[in-house]
Amino acid sequence: MQRYIDCHCHISATDFDDDIDDVIVQSQKAGIMALIGVAEHAGEFEKVIQLSQRFPGFVMPCLGVHPVQGRDPACPRGALLEDLDSALPLIEKYKEHIVAIGEVGLDFTPRVVNSDAGKESQRQVLIRQAEIAKHLNLPLNVHSRSAGRPTIHLLKELGVENALLHAFDGKTSVAMEGLHAGYYFSIPPSIIRSEQKQKLVKQLPLENLCLETDSPALGPEKQVRNEPRNIVISAEYIAQTKGIPLEKVIEVTTHNALRLFPKLKTFIKV
Repeated sequence: MQRYIDCHCHISATDFDDDIDDVIVQSQKAGIMALIGVAEHAGEFEKVIQLSQRFPGFVMPCLGVHPVQGRDPACPRGALLEDLDSALPLIEKYKEHIVAIGEVGLDFTPRVVNSDAGKESQRQVLIRQAEIAKHLNLPLNVHSRSAGRPTIHLLKELGVENALLHAFDGKTSVAMEGLHAGYYFSIPPSIIRSEQKQKLVKQLPLENLCLETDSPALGPEKQVRNEPRNIVISAEYIAQTKGIPLEKVIEVTTHNALRLFPKLKTFIKV
């Protein structure tokens, strides 16, 4: 049986604390061979690592500082360089265990940042983490909400060669700039209710697509907890849109993921 790779999920989210074992079992039953678990802040790093040790060869950790910070979801703020202070030593500590630096990026949503200074701060945080990724020879797992063009332009400016633009919400014309830079785009199950992502899948070649769930967010239904097993929905929609067999979508997206995240091959049985 051909198997999926979920290239971006928040398996360490508190939403999964009560039934993590069942979530993992259901993921495996759905045909997933690996979950790439991303972190958002240093306080989450140890939990991601612990899950990767609890489910070896299945949960693959990514460590990074998200562009949106703040403990209270009702009062988000843009990332600051100070947010890296406690993160960098842990990235160094676990560098042999992580498959990418992420979740990193830019988020110019007005409620998060509404000044040039705030945007520049996020840029500096991304620049620093891109340097770390290059030093460790790791890809970036990238967030770019309301900042598609600035994110892609900065990645290119920094000479980033290996990046996954997760749940990209920009225009297809902007995505094409990332495509020409060799970047990959991962598609979540929310595609079934997102006209923008549907357009993206129509235009981007399968050779630049990966699968993700962004669990517990971006599921097929709003306000309902998303799970890794829903990755099947993403694959099926891509197959339907492109008029190709589901098996082809699984084969190519898995190949793309293994190419983008080469360390996966050292941890999982391919």
